[in-house]
Amino acid sequence: MNDVVRWGVLATGGIAERFVTDLAGVEGAEAVAVASRTEASARAFADRFGIGRAYGGWDGLFADPEVDVVYVATPHHAHREAAGRALEAGKAVLCEKAFTLNAREAEELVALARDRGLFLMEAMWMYCNPLIRRLVELVRDGAVGEVRTVQADFGLAGPFDPGHRLRDPAVGGGALLDLGVYPVSFAQLLLGEPDSVQAHARLSPEGVDLNTGMLLGWESGASALLSCSLEADTPLTASVTGTEGRIDVPRGFFFPERFTLTRYGAEPEEFANADDPHSLRHEAAEVTRCLRAGETESPLVPLDGTLAVMRTLDAVRDRVGVRYPQEALLTRA
Repeated sequence: MNDVVRWGVLATGGIAERFVTDLAGVEGAEAVAVASRTEASARAFADRFGIGRAYGGWDGLFADPEVDVVYVATPHHAHREAAGRALEAGKAVLCEKAFTLNAREAEELVALARDRGLFLMEAMWMYCNPLIRRLVELVRDGAVGEVRTVQADFGLAGPFDPGHRLRDPAVGGGALLDLGVYPVSFAQLLLGEPDSVQAHARLSPEGVDLNTGMLLGWESGASALLSCSLEADTPLTASVTGTEGRIDVPRGFFFPERFTLTRYGAEPEEFANADDPHSLRHEAAEVTRCLRAGETESPLVPLDGTLAVMRTLDAVRDRVGVRYPQEALLTRA
């Protein structure tokens, strides 16, 4: 690996814009190429962000010998193909979440990366956030005792027109994969893969979930009450309650500016984020660190954890009856 990790960006939407902007603050990393469905779109993006090469289509980016790692920022229905082709071309990959449409696709990508000895990571930026990492450290050190409940939600008020991508089954629409992946990932970061999954949802006429509630359970006795919505502006908060205390994360739990630890019988302790909590820089820095160290998986966003989250998302969709047209079979929990 060169001293500077050279990034190729696949897609030119809003999340790609944020990523490239924040990547500029990562030492030892540089965006050197971008690809889009049209050369005009790729060129406009490249000119805006000072990127040297622009490709109309994916093949040029995957064949570029100056690209070390590809950031896949397409809609998630295209993640399996995009990330898979990048890996087949010998590129490391950072792939947006939801990682794929289902666990079967995720397993295929992970197997491909491991077989070829290539780096692969889900772009779950929440896991790389310094304050979330501190929260996890406190929980694992017993600050709240044994965890009994986790609560988290992510909802947008909408309304979203029937033609919007969030309501289109063909592109993996619905609240769960776009929004629900955050509460599920938060709960599993703390408790691991659940032993039971219950769910209820309101579906759109197109057949995607508009409002979904989830109850996850563990043999330890812990449970997680989670929700996601395309119809309601939910609090966007999270809490972790244990036998000896509680942690409360205010609005924007997946990019927290602060959280409060209340140990029973003691004064609340507040933990604040001295860095920009909204930045994608932390995940980009973690990928850059891993590549320079020769690591093929990140300890912060392990692939086994990504697979476990995808299995839970599959189980939720199985319970509420959401199927995407391009799926042959769902992995059943």
